[in-house]
Amino acid sequence: MTGTSAPYTTRTVVDEQDRVACFQVRRDVFVGEQNVPEEIEYDAYDADAVHVIAVAADGSALGTGRLLHGSAAVAKTGGDLTVGSLGRLAVTKQARGLGVGGALVRAIEDAARELGLAAVDLHAQTHALGFYERLGYVAYGPEFPDAGIAHRAMRRAL
Repeated sequence: MTGTSAPYTTRTVVDEQDRVACFQVRRDVFVGEQNVPEEIEYDAYDADAVHVIAVAADGSALGTGRLLHGSAAVAKTGGDLTVGSLGRLAVTKQARGLGVGGALVRAIEDAARELGLAAVDLHAQTHALGFYERLGYVAYGPEFPDAGIAHRAMRRAL
């Protein structure tokens, strides 16, 4: 959602302040709410990933996500260098239901297109399958655990 009358905007992370805000959202959602161990929430991929952020009119962070591409995405995409990997999508409790998650997914897809990628993969928590399906993602493969939470792989061609 963009524009001057919108309650929030999405953008690619541009500076350290944005990055810190993204990491705080992830800490609140994954570590705080879902009990993901902090030591596995942040990884070496964060340094080169494309991060996106949703920001309220007052400047507060509402959500975040990241896109892995190239060699960083290979292990998550079956070795296909034309496929990016969407991950770490998190929306703050107070912003849920406002369309922030969908806007972040679209921002990540836009970044993937800019990189020349043909598709985006993700590993969805099984409770979120319907959300991603509404955005055009299709599940494939068996259910698997990640950080003790059931997931399914999904893909959307761009």
